Amino acid sequence: MATKEHKKHAKGLIEKLESRIHAGPRIEHGELLSVRQFLHQNDFSPASEYFRRLGQIQDRLAGRVNDHAVAQGKRNYGGQAGGRHMQVQSIYDHVILSVCYGGEFNTRRGRVKVSHRFNQQGRVDFVELKFLCSLDPTLNGAIRKLVLVKDYQKIRKDWDASEAYVLPVLPQELVFLYKDVFRCDKADIFSWLINIGHTIAGDLLTELDSRPVVSTNGNGEQLGLQFVREDNVALPILQNAAARECAVEIEDERVVVVRYVRR
Repeated sequence: MATKEHKKHAKGLIEKLESRIHAGPRIEHGELLSVRQFLHQNDFSPASEYFRRLGQIQDRLAGRVNDHAVAQGKRNYGGQAGGRHMQVQSIYDHVILSVCYGGEFNTRRGRVKVSHRFNQQGRVDFVELKFLCSLDPTLNGAIRKLVLVKDYQKIRKDWDASEAYVLPVLPQELVFLYKDVFRCDKADIFSWLINIGHTIAGDLLTELDSRPVVSTNGNGEQLGLQFVREDNVALPILQNAAARECAVEIEDERVVVVRYVRR
């Protein structure tokens, strides 16, 4: 069975390959074979995330007409907007929009980060929650995919309906976002979880249009949110996302159908 160190090493190898798809240098067939052999030799399951991601890399390389990837890079923005601390990560062909929420529940305080990943057409790829300070300390630092669109890296970017996997037992920390969330129907909860990302994208664009937004993060690698205006990847994606709204239909406790309509 693969050890923790094997998993860490495999993750690093695959992430470097994924980055090179976009930014180069060119990936040779022997490199893919070498990583695949490493996974086999260290008893990674063929059904694991590592083999799946490696297969996606191979599929994307096989489908290319042009061998030369366009280097667009990654950009990171942060600051206050609409009374919230936001982060926007512009990554090649998608955007991750994150907001932090905190509060108190049953005399315990906590803090989480909720992130929406949007594709080029402003459709959601996934909604993710990270426990920054969980109500259960054993979960600190853990990440949960609340909604994950099935095969989001392979399906059409302008899809109108798609199946999505959902977390059957939702984190109690969602009360920091809306105190009565667990009194709602499941379909309404998942619709809301997706649509808050679209709403926040619109709020951010509105604030950027109305006044400069001052970054509060001292990290020299993070730009202020106002510079999102100049990002030719992030800006159109956020504009597309802001124009979207979805409804969710429950199929079973782990699968829903997400349907988009234009606002």
